[in-house]
Amino acid sequence: MKKEKQIDFYIGTYTNEGSEGIYKYSIDEKGILSKIGLVAKTENPTFLAKSDDKKTLFAVAETNINGTGFVKSYRIEKDTLHLISKEESGGAGPCFITINKDNYVLTANYGGGSVGLLKANKSGKLSKLLDVQKHYGNGTTDRQKSPHAHSTWFHPAKKEIISVDLGTNELWFSTIDEKEKTLVLSKQSKLKMADGSGPRHLTFHPNNKWIYVLNELNNTVSLVKENESFYNIDATVSMLPANYSKYAKAADIHISSDGNFLYGSNRGHNSIVIYKVNPKDGSLSLIGFEKVRGANPRNFSLTPDNNFLLVANQDTNNIISFKRDAKTGELTFVSEISAPNPVCILF
Repeated sequence: MKKEKQIDFYIGTYTNEGSEGIYKYSIDEKGILSKIGLVAKTENPTFLAKSDDKKTLFAVAETNINGTGFVKSYRIEKDTLHLISKEESGGAGPCFITINKDNYVLTANYGGGSVGLLKANKSGKLSKLLDVQKHYGNGTTDRQKSPHAHSTWFHPAKKEIISVDLGTNELWFSTIDEKEKTLVLSKQSKLKMADGSGPRHLTFHPNNKWIYVLNELNNTVSLVKENESFYNIDATVSMLPANYSKYAKAADIHISSDGNFLYGSNRGHNSIVIYKVNPKDGSLSLIGFEKVRGANPRNFSLTPDNNFLLVANQDTNNIISFKRDAKTGELTFVSEISAPNPVCILF
């Protein structure tokens, strides 16, 4: 009975210290974490994604071999991942991957400052690289001297792609030309963020009208809205306490499935920030902070039922589970387990 209520998840890692690749863990109905084991030996699988049918797992290989990293696809079989294919990602240092219902695969190549486009067939085999969108430009800080694509997202309500570039300090908007299998910039093409903000990740509100952009370098969240087919920044709020002045870099952002609460991770401050979402205009009100009981919370995830929030602490090699209060949004510590260099959680 108990095992049926367990939810399995995968952990992507850096393999430079103690890790061998992709690991599988589980969480039970009480929030207790368990380790299942290593499921695929592979180099730097720092971000993971699953196909819509849940039969294939995709992982980046965050490397730089002759100017490129790689994408790998795996067939999911119980507690093992079987390698299906490996292709170039379209640039050095891929740090993000996503796939849509049509099996188009996008990679964000941080080192290469580019977005790669591939496609998987029904068996999970990847095509050769179909196209590469090379970014250009720069921002105002030392981390922004050249393009650094950090994530790329399929819009949930229309055929549009939003790519987040920390280096150029912009969101890039494109579509896929189905005939040519290429990425084409949209009419607006880009949205500039505040100087020095360094956009990294984003999340869509369930109403598909509001986009929350996490800015790594200045630890803020920006609410982006679309007005007459043109995106603009509506408001920006801090992710840190007012009196905090030490090192901090924001990493990841997620919204509850009911759209009522928004969460973000702060490295340095080592916390999850919790906001209440105003249902009328999407504005954010600070609820508080929950310490992550570790260091460098690079990535976190809500369980599919939204009952728990899991944090991957890269520098302290642990995963933490918190019980989530659906009415208040607040988090309560439940469980901790060791994990080698964890940087991505995928349910």
